[in-house]
Amino acid sequence: MAQKILIVDDDKDIVDLVRYNLEKEGYKCYAAYDGEQAIEKARAKNPDLVLLDIMMPVLDGIEACRQIREIDALKNVLIAFLTARGEEYSEIAGFEVGADDYITKPIKPRVLLSRIKALLKRSRAKIKDVEEVLDCGDVRIDRNTFLVTTLGKDLVLPKKEFELLYLLASKPGKVFSRESILSKVWGTEVFVGDRTIDVHIRKIREKIGEKKIKTVKGVGYKFKL
Repeated sequence: MAQKILIVDDDKDIVDLVRYNLEKEGYKCYAAYDGEQAIEKARAKNPDLVLLDIMMPVLDGIEACRQIREIDALKNVLIAFLTARGEEYSEIAGFEVGADDYITKPIKPRVLLSRIKALLKRSRAKIKDVEEVLDCGDVRIDRNTFLVTTLGKDLVLPKKEFELLYLLASKPGKVFSRESILSKVWGTEVFVGDRTIDVHIRKIREKIGEKKIKTVKGVGYKFKL
């Protein structure tokens, strides 16, 4: 069965260009032209991947991504921003609301196809080889529901925060280097900086407590039971 990709951009020419190249590769494509349409179409079609512009009318891509991530039926959908916004703060904002990748325009079809194939391949590998529930002291992490429970309270984390916490908690006491975290959570095809990791760690600590994740200076981070 062909994998489904939702292309969201207010520029019809860009949608048509991306759609043409993806359909040549055998993907089933759908289109939306603003953030609200993106959410409606994602609910209706349950795509494997959403390619999402940031600057759009009605509802921008950042808010659309945030709302898609709050829909339980779409918890496993991949979201990649495809945007002309190349500033670091825009990239960080994209990852903070749960994006899996951040690709800047102008579009290079072969590069785009390579990034999409890598995202979809990595996603399938993760689904096959994970432990569904981790019990780490007073923190419980459930991949079935994408819920983190601590001190009797259920937390819904953005996707990348969830994956980063899951990685660290999967081997308590092990120090994960920044390079390892980037590779395992964002993948080798995605280019993000150390600040992106720091922002995600800070947000996780705000939610589960400062003492659960320890910084190992010059190396990375580890989860403490």
